[in-house]
Amino acid sequence: MANQRIRIFVTGKVQGVFFRQALKVTAKKNDVLGWVKNLKDGRVEAVLEGDQEKVGRLIEWAHGGPANARVEDVEIRNEEFTGEFSKFDVLY
Repeated sequence: MANQRIRIFVTGKVQGVFFRQALKVTAKKNDVLGWVKNLKDGRVEAVLEGDQEKVGRLIEWAHGGPANARVEDVEIRNEEFTGEFSKFDVLY
């Protein structure tokens, strides 16, 4: 299984709707490591590392988000896998 690292930027109504917490729960279920945080411009940014298929499931999830979110766009950037994470964090 190939490991992958991606950085995503999620645009829309994604702050104040438990997006970060729900992403963390979904990441844990899929054994994906990394972090997620709110940006000052209203977007959510996340770095995801793990098995390519499992990271793909998180990207798919991010296009819908939790119940009260309204996702308009998900920008995906591939990065070099580092294996630096031991868990998934919500950053503040």
